[in-house]
Amino acid sequence: MNSLLKFEIEKQTFDAQGVARARVGRITLPGSLGREHEVETPIFMPVGTQGTVKAMSPGDLEGMNARIILGNTYHLYLRPGHARVERLGELHRFMNWKGPILTDSGGFQVFSLAGLNQIDDEGVTFQSHIDGSKHRFTPELSMEIQRGLGSDIVMAFDQCPPYPATPEQVRAAMSRTVRWAERGLAVPLKPHQMRFGIVQGGLYEDLRVESARDICAMPFDGFAIGGLSIGESPDLMQKMARFTAPLLPVSRPRYLMGVGRPEDLVEGVRAGVDMFDCVMPTRNARNGTLFTSRGKVNIKNARYADDPGPLDPECPCETCTQYSRAYLRHLHVAGEALSARLNTLHNLTYYLRLMEQMRAAIRENRFDDWVESFYTVSNAQRYQ
Repeated sequence: MNSLLKFEIEKQTFDAQGVARARVGRITLPGSLGREHEVETPIFMPVGTQGTVKAMSPGDLEGMNARIILGNTYHLYLRPGHARVERLGELHRFMNWKGPILTDSGGFQVFSLAGLNQIDDEGVTFQSHIDGSKHRFTPELSMEIQRGLGSDIVMAFDQCPPYPATPEQVRAAMSRTVRWAERGLAVPLKPHQMRFGIVQGGLYEDLRVESARDICAMPFDGFAIGGLSIGESPDLMQKMARFTAPLLPVSRPRYLMGVGRPEDLVEGVRAGVDMFDCVMPTRNARNGTLFTSRGKVNIKNARYADDPGPLDPECPCETCTQYSRAYLRHLHVAGEALSARLNTLHNLTYYLRLMEQMRAAIRENRFDDWVESFYTVSNAQRYQ
């Protein structure tokens, strides 16, 4: 594979069976206008579904050392439209984000909005969740939309099977994903755009093996594990991630899509995954659930009404260094917009620092000890 994406593994760990697992690496993307982007892995990507990470400015994201963010093809196609975004300088310029952007293909929305769509071998016919208008998505159109958006990493258009699903249902979606990947690869992209293929197969190990064989034989620049965290238990999700990750090429970035409890990130890294995304830190922030080094905090709790202390004494973010728990509770209860910003700022900082801590632990040959320490807190976590 002659890829413009470079992926260098700095440190690799192995489990007791000698299988390569947790690793630290560096992705170098060519970037538009000749500006290379470097991303240390493992990394968490904040989700900017509609061209914005909710409640965050690009400056906020840069301040917390977010190196890559995610945008959504389906939502940006519907509003404001990929042609408009392209006319206005592509997504980077449109949202004033200088770092790399990964766009998902719209395939997950096919799954999550199943009541509004109809799937066949050629593509998906769906109704807009905004105004009910009808649209037709194909692998070719997904590539054309992402080409117009100008993202740095373009995801293949896939079909995510539901959970639970029979082997026959999963195989049908998996086979369609392979055919759609082949069709998408035939659509030219811009020179700086890299492509990732998606391995499906549900919770069936034999189908995961088959899907990985077929998808990884194609000339993708990286590979993703799809179809997890869609209703199955965390234990089943983690088990399948551990099984699937070693099936993907060691020399290419591995991306576990839509997975995002802190425990799931830790287990994903332990399995050998490099990239993660999830709406959990931003969505939970808006709902008043905050992740801290001492456990989860439900900031709505009345016990914080007179609490002058910081949310997390170990966190360097603006929220924790400049505001009290009492003030954060007041903002949330009062429905103030500042609540969403400060809570989101903290949760994303927590997630990105979690990844930074794991990278350091792997580099320093103490990852197992770090994981044990993490679970010492995690197992005691409860809403405070």
